[in-house]
Amino acid sequence: MAFGSFEQNKTGGHTLAEINMIPLIDVMLVLLVIFMITAPMMTHAVKIDLPKATSQAQQSTSVKPIELAIDSNGQLFWNKESMNREQLQQRLQSLDKQADGPEVHICADRNVAYHFIAETLADLANVGVSRIGFVSEPEKN
Repeated sequence: MAFGSFEQNKTGGHTLAEINMIPLIDVMLVLLVIFMITAPMMTHAVKIDLPKATSQAQQSTSVKPIELAIDSNGQLFWNKESMNREQLQQRLQSLDKQADGPEVHICADRNVAYHFIAETLADLANVGVSRIGFVSEPEKN
């Protein structure tokens, strides 16, 4: 590295400035090695087994599914018949025990509080209903 002097009396008083690239290259190589070591550790992949979706239409069964609707106030409707939670629990207890269980379609209002849906799902699980579907409207483009 070249240094210039601070003396004014010297003839040809140009200061020679030059950048030493070796320390910059050393820093760059150290950073490159650090990133090469830490980059594989930055992936947070969770290994899960996702279900495979099919686009084939379901075969209609002779048993009509139960339409269970919940409005924004938490009011329950069994096939458009209004009822409270105790009546729902009684109706679920009296369900015929089919071989594969009844199918329940839940239509919940967008503004319904989550605890109403959670209570309904818990009631369905308590009687052994495992075929539950959520009904929604497709978005309009």
